[in-house]
Amino acid sequence: MELEKSFYKHLAQTTGSPMLLKFSKANGIYLYDDKDEKYLDFISGIAVANIGHSHPKVISAVKEQVDKHMHLMVFGEYIQNTQVKYAESITNELAAELQTVYWVNSGTEATEGAFKLSRRVTGRSEIISFKGSYHGSTIGALSSMGNEKYKRAFRPLVPDHRQLEFNDIESLNEISSKTAAVIVECVQAGTGYKKADKVFLEELSRQCSKIGAMLIVDECQTAFGRTGDLFAHQEYRITPDILCLGKALGGGMPLGAFISSKSKMMKLTHDPILGHITTFGGNPVSCAAGHAAFQVLKSSGWLADVQKRGELIKKVLRSHPRVCEVSGTGLLLSVTLETEDLKYLVYKKLIERKIITNFFLFNNEALRITPPLCVTVNEIDYFNSNFIQILDEL
Repeated sequence: MELEKSFYKHLAQTTGSPMLLKFSKANGIYLYDDKDEKYLDFISGIAVANIGHSHPKVISAVKEQVDKHMHLMVFGEYIQNTQVKYAESITNELAAELQTVYWVNSGTEATEGAFKLSRRVTGRSEIISFKGSYHGSTIGALSSMGNEKYKRAFRPLVPDHRQLEFNDIESLNEISSKTAAVIVECVQAGTGYKKADKVFLEELSRQCSKIGAMLIVDECQTAFGRTGDLFAHQEYRITPDILCLGKALGGGMPLGAFISSKSKMMKLTHDPILGHITTFGGNPVSCAAGHAAFQVLKSSGWLADVQKRGELIKKVLRSHPRVCEVSGTGLLLSVTLETEDLKYLVYKKLIERKIITNFFLFNNEALRITPPLCVTVNEIDYFNSNFIQILDEL
């Protein structure tokens, strides 16, 4: 109780009803409380722990880097091995146009950097996003959020931001010579994992290219295998002008990045110099952790099973009459129930059975299902059976 009192007294709260679960360690797909009882983690810290928690290769890489050094200098001045090697590994998996990484500390910071870069490259100001989108909560990212409920209290926001209808090809005609960038998610994270239509993203890419606007793809939640591809945009066969990464990028450590071509990124070096700066972006320990996790992911063989694992969850949960919809792709799933009250009851009952799920910002009836990619068929069966039993009991 003393720790809980201090939690309330000394830590800022994000809601009036935090989860208040106390964990002392984590391993693989499980979290352990102070009584050493294990909980099945089916949210991965919100799509962060893609390779599971406390992978030995990540821990080893962190310890090795800490023994060498931690922070040395603001980003972009010193040649640091972990920053360079990880950037090289990521860009080797991307299109040739995406060769230069700007390290930051989070996905939200990546969004902010991408907006600045697009304005600098094009000389324009308008940023277009889509209704239902989520790109972060800092003032610029908030301006692009596609839900007024979370914006209203903080207005006035950054001008020249507006939203179009997601998956509406007709609306793309509103992209104009005033548009600096269009930012889009391959799977909308805030609405309950709503997937972009292939023809929609293809037409969006063509329209941006035609108009000369930067196409920013926000892959903070979809990258690193969540959808079955290393990067979700690769399924659509489009190449963004700027790619935003976060969450699983750091292997459990805070890390973000925006990636573009060398010629575009050089715009931030002059008129003015230091056009974008960060003290801790690309922290060497975070880069060491992220690089190790990335190597584990690529060598694991898990990507080949992501879609199959997701279908196992979809098939069983869709069979229940109180489940309205199971949306998303791969291991990035949303389960929509009949009512918000039912959702909350299921969530609480799952916690009682030591299974962790979570909610969405813009979908009051849905539960978030994003287990680590190392989840086994037996663990999925256990989750499914408990979910169905709870619905039957309620």
